[in-house]
Amino acid sequence: MLQPVEVSNAPENVAKLYGRIQEMLGDEEMPAPFLVYGNVEIFLKDFYMNFKKFVYTDGAIDAKTRAAIALSVAAHAKSKPWIEYFQKRCVALGFSEEQTAEILAIAATNYMYNTFFKFRDLSGSDLFEGMGVGLRAMTFAGTSLEDSLVELINIAISDLNACKPCTSGHVDKAAKLGISKEQMLETIQCASTIYAGSQFLNSAT
Repeated sequence: MLQPVEVSNAPENVAKLYGRIQEMLGDEEMPAPFLVYGNVEIFLKDFYMNFKKFVYTDGAIDAKTRAAIALSVAAHAKSKPWIEYFQKRCVALGFSEEQTAEILAIAATNYMYNTFFKFRDLSGSDLFEGMGVGLRAMTFAGTSLEDSLVELINIAISDLNACKPCTSGHVDKAAKLGISKEQMLETIQCASTIYAGSQFLNSAT
């Protein structure tokens, strides 16, 4: 198990990175996972650069939307420290506590369809093509979240679950909602960053 590398004990180059991370965060306390990443300087640098560009700041999708996507991915990766961090960040950026629960529910509901459609795709057979899904879910359309956010979460989770038909379907639906390809790409860049950070943390602690 890797222990956190505290700021006061960090090697010079890691300490400099901590300084850049704190500059990005302002008055906000540095999330504990960064201190674990401090054990591997190059990973800390890579993660920080991508976190700043694709998770923490505005881009084609704003920081609030990115926080919601990051929360759904942290939940997918079962990373408690990042789940707790992004729950708080989502609230700080304007989501209600009920909406943060809805974000988690959207991601969880996605698993039902990913599991079914991935099975149908992986079976390599048309045996199940004529059969209805059979699953019922009101969550996608029944929350207080904007449809565009729901689809971006669905894209991220379907991609992580490697469900090709679901990913394709949600990309098509997102396009019909007016979501640009740049916004969809940034969704995956955000998801990729948090998934990598979560996997390192899960393995190291």
